[in-house]
Amino acid sequence: MLKALVLSLAVLPFVMAGNAKAEEVGCVSTVFKWVGPNDKICIDSFKDPKVDGVVCHVSRAKTGGLSGAVGIAEDTSDAAIACRQVGPITLRPGLKDGEDVFKESRSWLFKKLQVVRFHDKPNNTLVYLIYSDKLIEGSPKNSISTVPIMPWGGK
Repeated sequence: MLKALVLSLAVLPFVMAGNAKAEEVGCVSTVFKWVGPNDKICIDSFKDPKVDGVVCHVSRAKTGGLSGAVGIAEDTSDAAIACRQVGPITLRPGLKDGEDVFKESRSWLFKKLQVVRFHDKPNNTLVYLIYSDKLIEGSPKNSISTVPIMPWGGK
């Protein structure tokens, strides 16, 4: 087990490289725990690293208790996403469909929550998909948010 933990810590910087950094907006407690933090639903925001003018908000469950406090709990796959235009949208070069925009570990080794972006060119819209995956099995739980690419201000 110690070997797996050391391996996961060594790989983590490479898994997280190039993805947006989330900022916590807030959390609400959902289940009281006698030992350790309560179970929560938390909301974070992040900016798309390759699309200026878009911000996404992600909500997801965080497991509390003793296992949550020490970082070995496996969080559920439940998550939601809402992305909005907050300024002039600029698509940076090298934009690829299905590209990771945000990634977060949901268990100490095997499960990830991911946001990927697609550019629906015929409809001039960005589509953000949030889903979780597991090393052995995936998860059908997912959600999307769309951002039409519109002029900003009086332009």
